[in-house]
Amino acid sequence: MYAKMLGASVSGVEGIMITVEADIAGGLPQMNLVGLPDSAIRESSERVRAAIRNCGFQFPMSRITVNLAPADLRKEGTAFDLTIAGAILVASEQLPAEPFHNTMLIGELSLNGELRPVTGVLPMVEQAMRSGIRRVVLPQGNAAEAVLIQGLEVYAIDHLNELAAWGNGDTWKAYLFDSERAASRLSTVSAADSGQAMLDYADVLGLHGAKRALLIAAAGNHNLMLSGPPGTGKTMLAKRLPTILPPLSDEEALEVTKIYSVAGKLGSSPSSLIRTRPFRAPHHTISSGGLIGGGTIPRPGEATLAHRGVLFLDELPEFSRPSLEVLRQPLEDREVTIARTRAVTRFPARFMLAASMNPCPCGYWGNESGDRRCTCSDTAVLRYRSKISGPLIDRIDLLLEVPRPASIQAAKPGMSSAEMHDSVMAAVERQRHRAKEIGVRSNGELAGASLHRAAKLTSESSLLLRHAFDTLGISFRAHDRLLRLARTIADVDGCAEIQELHMSEAIQYRRAGETIGE
Repeated sequence: MYAKMLGASVSGVEGIMITVEADIAGGLPQMNLVGLPDSAIRESSERVRAAIRNCGFQFPMSRITVNLAPADLRKEGTAFDLTIAGAILVASEQLPAEPFHNTMLIGELSLNGELRPVTGVLPMVEQAMRSGIRRVVLPQGNAAEAVLIQGLEVYAIDHLNELAAWGNGDTWKAYLFDSERAASRLSTVSAADSGQAMLDYADVLGLHGAKRALLIAAAGNHNLMLSGPPGTGKTMLAKRLPTILPPLSDEEALEVTKIYSVAGKLGSSPSSLIRTRPFRAPHHTISSGGLIGGGTIPRPGEATLAHRGVLFLDELPEFSRPSLEVLRQPLEDREVTIARTRAVTRFPARFMLAASMNPCPCGYWGNESGDRRCTCSDTAVLRYRSKISGPLIDRIDLLLEVPRPASIQAAKPGMSSAEMHDSVMAAVERQRHRAKEIGVRSNGELAGASLHRAAKLTSESSLLLRHAFDTLGISFRAHDRLLRLARTIADVDGCAEIQELHMSEAIQYRRAGETIGE
């Protein structure tokens, strides 16, 4: 006897349709799982066996073969438990096959048949919708997440024995998750939900130049580095970045929510797409795999969790050099590529890098005042800065020194987050208008022909850029980054062309790299 059910798996952050086939034949009672299952799937044979018996069904005392197709793709996780159990029950003729046509089953089983939620449901359900699947059956704990994808019926159950009601249409309607009620809860996640409600740039006294640099970075999605002695407000400035970033579009919100679904970070009952841009601040002890992802079956790392948001690396030289160097490819290609023997997995990584550092290990090199004197040798300073390679610095657009205010009178409040956000949105709107012609939404992603079409220079600014290239010895990559940055500065100032003043400010941010690490 043969039966098949539809299930799903995840590769990277995208769902993949998996066909679960069950064959019951004569022979010694045993259950074989084939199709490159991981250990969690292989252990499902015992969970499924106990769940079927404890729900009043008969577990076949025959030779059972379960195949997960396509067989050349490695699968992981516990989401196949319900699919395998359903295939066995249909193959043993304890459940009818016809009602399960065009239906996907997802869920982990406990030994008594109860269903537990699993991770990665959002990309699985999205793939089901794209493949023309009409119905999805899954645990109650995943239902609110599943209905974020419109266009199919979501049935939420608590127990395996509830599958027995599937053939009765009137009874099964009770398990249809109220998608209209759930959709009414889809709303923008507020700043209070994301922990940003109490943060405001109005709290930062002085540092008006640093605030402008952060405004420019937010407006054009540019990477930035803050350098200065301890206590000047570098971390305080960076942590307030999410308060001035533009909100996520519907498409971006779905991308971010899928990533957090795969990573299991959506919570027990998500009721909306993630609408605030992520802000990730890993500790400097993080490994390379934790930063960009990894594992036998690759999982997303901090770079992917920061997709469409900010990756903040505080005390940058304290990170290991191998960990920092793995960021070079994601910063350039906007994605993480992890190669394994059987497959290559790609994770999206369009994040803004924000970093901070002290000028030396003790923090006071070049900033001595009063009793605070630098105690570091020249060798110690060079070793400290050598953690940050030239190619990594070359991928950072704004390199800014954050000085200690000269006096308490100079430390006055400046723009608030609301005022800075308005300026950012005005610059973003200019980029969106320009994107209709060149097809690139943010200045930080401009390259090649689109960059030269967007970055219209006056004769004075063009001459200044050529002079900077000849005298400062900047690379071709840094040359293009200067153009992008100058384009954003012009957008912030509301100018269609890049003026000499805009180019001069962009070059000033690049010159700061000479003391930071170049």
